[in-house]
Amino acid sequence: MRRHLEKELIIWKNRPDKLPLILRGARQVGKSFLVEAFGKNHFESLVTINFEFEPAFRECFATLDPAKIIPAIEILANKTIQAGKTLLFLDEIQECPQALLSLRYFKEKMPELHVIAAGSLLEFVIHEEEFSFPVGRIQFLYLKPLSFHEFLTALDETKSLDYLSQVEAKDKIGDSIHRHLLSLFRQYMLVGGMPAAVKAYLEQRSFLTAQRTHQVLLQTYQSDFGKYATKAQFKYLQKFFEKAPAVVAQHFKYVEIDSEARSRDLKTALQQLVWAGLLYYVHETNASGIPLQAQIDDRKFKILLLDIGLLQTAGRVDIQSVWEQDILQIRAGSLAEQIVGQELMAYQDCYEIPHLYFWKREQKTSQAEVDYLFQIRDRSIPIEVKAGALGRLKSLQLFMEEKKSTIGIKISSAPLSLDGKLLSVPLYLIGEIPRLLDPILNKRPH
Repeated sequence: MRRHLEKELIIWKNRPDKLPLILRGARQVGKSFLVEAFGKNHFESLVTINFEFEPAFRECFATLDPAKIIPAIEILANKTIQAGKTLLFLDEIQECPQALLSLRYFKEKMPELHVIAAGSLLEFVIHEEEFSFPVGRIQFLYLKPLSFHEFLTALDETKSLDYLSQVEAKDKIGDSIHRHLLSLFRQYMLVGGMPAAVKAYLEQRSFLTAQRTHQVLLQTYQSDFGKYATKAQFKYLQKFFEKAPAVVAQHFKYVEIDSEARSRDLKTALQQLVWAGLLYYVHETNASGIPLQAQIDDRKFKILLLDIGLLQTAGRVDIQSVWEQDILQIRAGSLAEQIVGQELMAYQDCYEIPHLYFWKREQKTSQAEVDYLFQIRDRSIPIEVKAGALGRLKSLQLFMEEKKSTIGIKISSAPLSLDGKLLSVPLYLIGEIPRLLDPILNKRPH
């Protein structure tokens, strides 16, 4: 299963000033598979250490000196590690914090060796143990579930991919092509982007089989709670994970998870689920400047689940409704906001922590809310997930007037169109938004 991140790994491999890599992302998004495939395809040899399955290797990191670490690994693994020829993969590195600390010294003392680390619950070590990663010593890469583009690659829909990469904002997409691409996107919504679910679907072409895989994954995530939660915290994690699908894309209130629990306990549970990569924040920002992160209100946010396929299975969404109804109308539009947010994150810079924002104004005489803000260069582009025409996009228009935006985006099931300052983007073209906007923004003044 080809992942776009492999291209970044190839670039990293060939850099003379490369840094040790830490691959971050939720469990089961394909980190180990990606690194091992990369190692086999692009190096003469691959040495993988899984600290969870092979705890004996932890002793190799009693020292932080790579000159002593590598010979010890070679003896236990009975393999030769050669700089420039071998990829050293330290998997489940959260089980050996000393190995995590040693990465900075590989840059200083053995910079020619290619080293990649990954771990399913790595975020807990990074955040809770207060590890310090000096700038210029370590590089992070973020892996997410398969994007729609990657899903099409897995389906071998090469012609559709080529078409998406070449269509321009001024183009008219024929009805037959539009229906075909929208049908593929519905498949993606039902299967989602978890590699195991995509694999199951490819083998049997059954949405039910994909759902069975989702159920296994959801159970796996719940079984992980005991690895990072105390007994007292466990019940809050369970409650949060069970209720999360019902509050996706809504203004978050702790009382909707458990009206009797203390918000402090639920806040801890939420943070743990975010660290595990199972939930994402969508922060409110007043969008008064760039970067958007600088204007967020930490108290006001929405949440999204890791993956649309997991969300539909956990939320018991009927398969037939996704296939037959307008995507934007199902579950009051929450599924549409989930998939749009997930797609927007999928194409963000893989070297940066994934982030999403929305804008809201709560003045009594003029309330307004824009679902997402998309940053391109020094501009904030408002995005509304709507089924309505331009006249119904009052919040989008208000934002554009107030912030003097030159372009706004409506995402829906409708075909591609450009009408003045409104770019209407069909769901299957979310990944092409930056490219579609480029000629428009270059022609218009700020």
